[in-house]
Amino acid sequence: MDTVSSLAPLEDACTVVVLRDGQAGLETLMLERPGNSSSFGGAWVFPGGKVDPADRVDRAGEGLDDLAAAKTAGLRELAEETGQQLSVEELVWLAQWTPMQAIPRRFRTWFMLAPATSAPIVLNPAEHVRHEWLRPEDALARHSSGQLKLIPPTWVTLHHLARVESTAQALAQARQAEPFAYETYLLQPDPNASPMGVLWAGDEAYPAAHGRHSTAGQPGARHRLTLSDLPWVFERSGF
Repeated sequence: MDTVSSLAPLEDACTVVVLRDGQAGLETLMLERPGNSSSFGGAWVFPGGKVDPADRVDRAGEGLDDLAAAKTAGLRELAEETGQQLSVEELVWLAQWTPMQAIPRRFRTWFMLAPATSAPIVLNPAEHVRHEWLRPEDALARHSSGQLKLIPPTWVTLHHLARVESTAQALAQARQAEPFAYETYLLQPDPNASPMGVLWAGDEAYPAAHGRHSTAGQPGARHRLTLSDLPWVFERSGF
């Protein structure tokens, strides 16, 4: 089992989940990665990217803390990838995702919610090949049928948004809640096989010493996303 000290150093990134109210309910902007991309090839993702050194200083040259730098990077990436121009005040911190497995590069990623503007979406063809405004439940249904590829952080975010009726409600709930820290551990009994699922603090199988805030859950407790078959299944005890 990997220990925190043996993992690759963390790099920072920011994802912006852009929301709007469609005729049938809440919709979110999703972008399809090129199939030959080395990063999430063929997956449908939210806009975002890594924090660059320039994102860590303000216009006066003063250093920014990690959260402020992540927001700066998120706004920059959103504009570069979609043409959407937003202000830092419009970003609402939803969650933070940290992979706890041994992979070559590990990104600690801030997830932000934001309302869409009326500007058209203009894609950077080097980054994405298509975009769609999708209701979260429709995106999940298409993933369940094998029509659309997702990664776990995107899937879980859509799962939670599927219970929300409007942009205003989603933003209000996120402002009132404590951003959740997903320190992700792979459920992978055979290191040569694909992961069976991903676990977070509170699950009975989550290592007691894994992550910064984690303790293993009581016997039978669940906080996991099972990936072995479609549809994926999310379980969280007590919710």
